[in-house]
Amino acid sequence: MSLSTAVVKDAAQSVLSRKILIIDCADAQGLIAKITGVCFAHHLNIIKNTEFVDHAHGRFFMRTELEGTINEVAFLAELKSVLPTQNHTKLVDAGKKRVVIMVTKEAHCLGDLLMKSYYGGLNVEIAAVVGNYDVLQNLTEKFDIPFHYVSHEGLNREEHEQAMLNVITPYQPHYVVLAKFMRVLTPNFVQQFPDQIINIHHSFLPAFIGASPYKQAWERGVKIIGATAHFVNNCLDEGPIIKQDVISVDHSYSAEELAHQGRDVEKSVLSKALQLVLNEQVVVYGNKTVVF
Repeated sequence: MSLSTAVVKDAAQSVLSRKILIIDCADAQGLIAKITGVCFAHHLNIIKNTEFVDHAHGRFFMRTELEGTINEVAFLAELKSVLPTQNHTKLVDAGKKRVVIMVTKEAHCLGDLLMKSYYGGLNVEIAAVVGNYDVLQNLTEKFDIPFHYVSHEGLNREEHEQAMLNVITPYQPHYVVLAKFMRVLTPNFVQQFPDQIINIHHSFLPAFIGASPYKQAWERGVKIIGATAHFVNNCLDEGPIIKQDVISVDHSYSAEELAHQGRDVEKSVLSKALQLVLNEQVVVYGNKTVVF
């Protein structure tokens, strides 16, 4: 190989860009110095750096925003050489992520995401919206986003999910967002998008899991109501929590009034959780998350 050919090949492998480095590994002395030393050796500028140590389990987490000309293969190989053997390391683009939103009939969460995406409040590409009813088609298409009506009528759960997958998969979404999609997903669907499905649950989990949480809350006479955004796993409403919030209520609220008040919390929590995930600020760790 000639010198000029080698230079061209190396240039093709190295691209000037902005990246986010995520590291999850066993804790050890000097990790920050070793990691930043590798970044320095590769002439990378550290824009922002955040670390967390879970002392109870001896785990180290680090999120680093990098800028420069990165030869990813060489950079990751050298990082691996200085980290403990059991580590999870990823280097991802800091740019816009692509999502598909799944809905049923309620408009408040979808409308909030569409508006924030349209006006730049969320750095996201909404590739499509998929609904098991066509109620929200008109709203979606006002924003020039494709709406796919995939009815569940006459289909068993597996058949309906396969029909949805046939629509969703070609978009190759980074994440799937359940914006009040009111059907329980099977393990087969969930495993297609590991730690990539984000759900909004209209309750402050782990309280009031499952259906009718506002009715459950009203029956208990709660003094706060809340919402929880979490990743979906195979246990109903028990996936790793990303974001939560609450508002105060009192004995005068009916179950319907609790639900009405709760909608504002739901849409706020979902959009904030999605922004955290889009910014690569969330690391799934067992059934918990580290949120930078």
